[in-house]
Amino acid sequence: MINLNNLKVGDYLIAEYESTLREGEVTNIDSDEKKVCVATDVQEFWYTQENLHPIPLNDEQLLKLNFEKEVLESGSVKYKKGAFRLMTKTPNDFTNIEMWYREDRRQNPDVHFVHQLQNQYLDMTKVHLTREKI
Repeated sequence: MINLNNLKVGDYLIAEYESTLREGEVTNIDSDEKKVCVATDVQEFWYTQENLHPIPLNDEQLLKLNFEKEVLESGSVKYKKGAFRLMTKTPNDFTNIEMWYREDRRQNPDVHFVHQLQNQYLDMTKVHLTREKI
């Protein structure tokens, strides 16, 4: 379950309907009704908070977001999208990350899911993180 206060239009998440899970993009948020409209590959539909799940941050998801992956000699992995950087100390371990955009550096931010990365990215770059290439 995701707290609605942590979502923004454009965030990616998993929507559940009749035990079927589908990745989708938030297209609208109704705070009064506590519902989120999500566009999936099937349709756009309103979901309650209980039917929304975060997408875990991992290598596959970063590549879907069109980050370039660079494995460093130290074993660290750097992901790049434009001037934005995200680095993990060890491959496939996203529990201890560092991210930076120009002079804004963040060590171990509270980022465990794709929508959290999107919100940090927006805060740092003033542009929403999408799957489009830069």
